[in-house]
Amino acid sequence: MWYALRRRKGMEMLEAVSVIGAGLAGCEAAFQLAERGIPVKLHEMKPEKRQPAHKADTFAELVCSNSLRSDRLQNGAGLMKEEMRRLHSLIIWAADKTRVPAGGALAVDREGFTALVTQRITSHPNIQVIHGEVASLPQGPAIVATGPLTDGPILEAIEALFGPGLHFYDAAAPIVAADSLDMEKVFRASRYERGSDYLNCPMSRQEYLDFVRALIAAETAPLHDFETPRVFEGCMPVEVMAKRGEMTLAFGPLKPVGLMDARRKEKPFAVVQLRQDDAAGTMYNIVGFQTNLKFGEQRRVFGMIPGLEHAEFLRYGVMHRNTFLPSPGRLDWRYCVKERPGLYFAGQITGVEGYVESAGSGLVAGINLAHDLLGKEPVDFTRQTALGAMAHYVSEYCGSDFQPMNINFGIMEELPAAERPRKKTDRYEALSKRALQAIDGIIANKL
Repeated sequence: MWYALRRRKGMEMLEAVSVIGAGLAGCEAAFQLAERGIPVKLHEMKPEKRQPAHKADTFAELVCSNSLRSDRLQNGAGLMKEEMRRLHSLIIWAADKTRVPAGGALAVDREGFTALVTQRITSHPNIQVIHGEVASLPQGPAIVATGPLTDGPILEAIEALFGPGLHFYDAAAPIVAADSLDMEKVFRASRYERGSDYLNCPMSRQEYLDFVRALIAAETAPLHDFETPRVFEGCMPVEVMAKRGEMTLAFGPLKPVGLMDARRKEKPFAVVQLRQDDAAGTMYNIVGFQTNLKFGEQRRVFGMIPGLEHAEFLRYGVMHRNTFLPSPGRLDWRYCVKERPGLYFAGQITGVEGYVESAGSGLVAGINLAHDLLGKEPVDFTRQTALGAMAHYVSEYCGSDFQPMNINFGIMEELPAAERPRKKTDRYEALSKRALQAIDGIIANKL
């Protein structure tokens, strides 16, 4: 164990904390509480009930991509992951243990990752797992991490507290079998010669234009909740992106920059990338191809991609409605409900977007609820860190168009003008250095 279990006078009398939801945020929150000696009752509705996006009965299931995005400190997600490593995050530990090749990104073997998180949670002496759907908000100390697919009685209870929630649509990319790809057409490389972790499907100009036109005309699956779905920009279906302009994909997920097939002299006009999805390298997901096309249309249209003509689809792309709270002004920077002390929320339902951000919110909420119960000072990670900047964005956003946000340097506290490098990469390095110094100071003085 990373933390020695802490036993203080009267600790045995502490009431168990309820954590609702065993996704990324819920598992991280439960672990942070349990490692500090707090008894936890972790409620998970699977296997008794599943949401449409769920495929497994294990915890911390990755329902969209298998990538936790960049692992470089010059990127907001990379910085947040390093902050979480230093704070002994369960989710980042499991991701590091099950990583698969992905260039400068941290991608994982899905099944290995969720199995490892499940094993650590179920074997923890301070965590009791309770299977079954929760219908109301707990009266005692609790962290609600029911995820963006929250529905049923618990959603009604949340809306009774916050008012009607906000909604947007999210999508997942398909996964294909590696042995069904035409490797005569596909080449292995990462951008800018940073290894060879991706499979690449090169397209000529005519192949690209034919593909885009077929994509725009393809039939999508019906959505029953809204006539005009609100789509999150960071996870936009590929067919929606294509409709924004014929060249949108060529300058987006299909951009050929930094990729060259050594077998061919001509630079590709566009490139579709495939990222390894399991440790054995038998499954690959189509990068940036979140979609709501009907399954037959996915086979037909994606089969136009060179190398995927006879691809076996192990999982088709799907679209689902997500729900998030009107968090600004209602939650504080601990993710605690202002009018209900002791009640915390964590994960994508708060308005953080992404695997890392979800787990990070669970980490912040878990640490602060533990400190609350132990009579310790709350931990404000501040906007100088990625974890703190995300928490302050969610709780303090001032505009009228609040929507889920990935971590980025733009929401972090800027460097003083005299210390601000002009070059962007140097500025990001300086922000990362300051953030990690702040994290180290918090660890030394407050944890």
